[in-house]
Amino acid sequence: MKALIAMSGGVDSSVAAYVLQQQGFLCSGSTMRLCDEALLNGPCQEPSEDAAKVAERLGIPFFTMPKEADFRSLVVEPFIHCYEEGGTPNPCVYCNKQLKFGLFLEEALRRGFDCIATGHYAKIEKDPETGRYLLYRAEDGAKDQTYFLYSLTQHQLAHTRFPLGDMTKDEVRAIAAEQGFLNAHKKDSQDICFIPDGDYVAFMKSYTGKDYPAGNYINKEGAVLGQHSGAVCYTIGQRKGLGIALGAPAYVCAKDMAANTVTLDTNEQELFHASLLANDWNWIPFSDLAAPIRVTAKVRYRHKEQPATVYPEENGYARVVFDEPQRAITAGQAVVLYDGNLVIGGGTICEILA
Repeated sequence: MKALIAMSGGVDSSVAAYVLQQQGFLCSGSTMRLCDEALLNGPCQEPSEDAAKVAERLGIPFFTMPKEADFRSLVVEPFIHCYEEGGTPNPCVYCNKQLKFGLFLEEALRRGFDCIATGHYAKIEKDPETGRYLLYRAEDGAKDQTYFLYSLTQHQLAHTRFPLGDMTKDEVRAIAAEQGFLNAHKKDSQDICFIPDGDYVAFMKSYTGKDYPAGNYINKEGAVLGQHSGAVCYTIGQRKGLGIALGAPAYVCAKDMAANTVTLDTNEQELFHASLLANDWNWIPFSDLAAPIRVTAKVRYRHKEQPATVYPEENGYARVVFDEPQRAITAGQAVVLYDGNLVIGGGTICEILA
């Protein structure tokens, strides 16, 4: 079987290529070229250099895919739009859905590969009774990445391999060191790849040429408390960096993008809500949600999932009601549902209800 490995230049995808090669797959490696100097407004790190060196060491073919324009239209611009609409986007979800398991897989199949593989920590199994492909959490719970993978379709799951699903990060690094990979001890990437300094507002200003003007901090009664630096600069639940003293810690509780106001409250309980509405759902064990089901749900990657019930709504929406209120549920983020280690599905939070 022929496999195309999505090689990022990091240790995980390098070891994924090695493991599949050891399993008898005919492997090739490829890196998508996503960022350029114009996008980053400066030198662009070229991950394909490290990836190419690992591929050479493994003796497998390697090539790059130029996807800069697709990355801008499918990841960067939706990221900016979400912030401008008052949400907090998750670009890794966009990238996985549209590029890594979208365009990359399409290109692999077009070139005659049977499947793709990545260094993600997750598992895929086929249900012998239903014939559907299922997504499970990785063995290494601390590295599990299923939160970012909930959007994988049956077609994508059927043509994807996750060779690291049963491995820990320490085991992966040990294999890389044994094989003499130059990236065996390379640090994991923590930042948004196209905003390496973390200043997303400066990036947005540079990319769009827009100014995001200052406006009013207000309380929940509408009284002006002071001036903020632009509503796009803040996220729900934020406490630090507000630049205002109210005599007690203050939290961002709401934003009105049309009025350019940011609502603050010194009562942290104002951040807690028990239900949300989400759209753009992808369901994995079944094709659609026909009736309410019990799940555990995460509203952020680092959020410990909590017991909840999910209810189908009209027009493809679904409502998630938690047993207990959750802190700082935020529009634009993904809500991902689990049944034990099985990923039920996920969607994009569009409204906080109560």
